[in-house]
Amino acid sequence: MNFPTELKYTKDHEWIRVEGNEAYVGITDYAQSELGEIVFVDIATEGENLSKEETFGSIEAVKTVSDLFMPISGEVLEVNAELEDKPELVNEDAYGKGWLIKISLADTAELDGLLDATAYKEFIGK
Repeated sequence: MNFPTELKYTKDHEWIRVEGNEAYVGITDYAQSELGEIVFVDIATEGENLSKEETFGSIEAVKTVSDLFMPISGEVLEVNAELEDKPELVNEDAYGKGWLIKISLADTAELDGLLDATAYKEFIGK
């Protein structure tokens, strides 16, 4: 299982990679392995300003549907269009091509409340 150290993590199993005033958000390698085969990603919040921990969409696996939560407050700038035809990218490359949304950061201080890779590994017991 992969836990990139340059990312921040939430207890809801989302990751965030900050690039300047913007960031990419996805679900962790652990989350995708627990969900199993991803068959559909439903995100209809592009252009919306959402608060930390607010739902920005859902992800459907063969046996379950899970809500997706904002790791920090911000505006949803872009949804990964590739996932419409290839939702399995989340399984294949959770931290790369399987990213879910790109956001603008509303309050960078909220990043301090997120987990680093070591703390996330401890949280999931790995």
